[in-house]
Amino acid sequence: MSDMGGRRLADITNENVEAAYARWAPVYDAAFTLVMNPGRKAAAAAVNRLGGRVLDVGVGTGLELPMFDSNVRVVGVDLSEPMLEIARKRVARQNLSNVEDLRVMDAMNLQFADGAFDVVVSPFVITTVPDPHRTLDEMARVLRPGGEIVIVNHIGADRGPIAAIEALMERRAEKLGWRPQFPWEIIGGWIDARPDLALLERRRLAPLGLFTLARIHKGR
Repeated sequence: MSDMGGRRLADITNENVEAAYARWAPVYDAAFTLVMNPGRKAAAAAVNRLGGRVLDVGVGTGLELPMFDSNVRVVGVDLSEPMLEIARKRVARQNLSNVEDLRVMDAMNLQFADGAFDVVVSPFVITTVPDPHRTLDEMARVLRPGGEIVIVNHIGADRGPIAAIEALMERRAEKLGWRPQFPWEIIGGWIDARPDLALLERRRLAPLGLFTLARIHKGR
């Protein structure tokens, strides 16, 4: 177990995540489109207001790709080749010419130059990576000064029945491919420790406030 944000979280590895999303890939869209659609729309709206060249970290099956404006140039990366295969078919089927590339890549080791992107968007990803802080550091590194990181993700409940359910689910984090108990303090503490970053917005999203949107500005 890892100690993050004052909470003991399940250890997961890239191998766990790859295996989990190879299983999820055939049913991912059917299982998660409806519940995650408000979060994807909110993330895409934030990106569209900013424009420019965008890195989509954890693009998965590409559900949010059609939501980006046509003048937003997108590069998508994901650890799961089976998920990316579906994203590539979506891009071809919907003729999403603004999607520059989709490639297999580890979010903890992004193969891009410093400051290569105007925006980094990460929908429903930060709970899936073995080392969230390293992943966030990589997002900040490839973001140009003056740009934004846009994160949408589930944040674990502090108390009540949902927290109890999440604690039970956490025991199966390796199989699920994500950490249900993920606390905000992992992201918030990381921002606070970085003088070059500032939290612009944090708000809960539908359904039932299960997901949170965070916008993070990188100073010049």
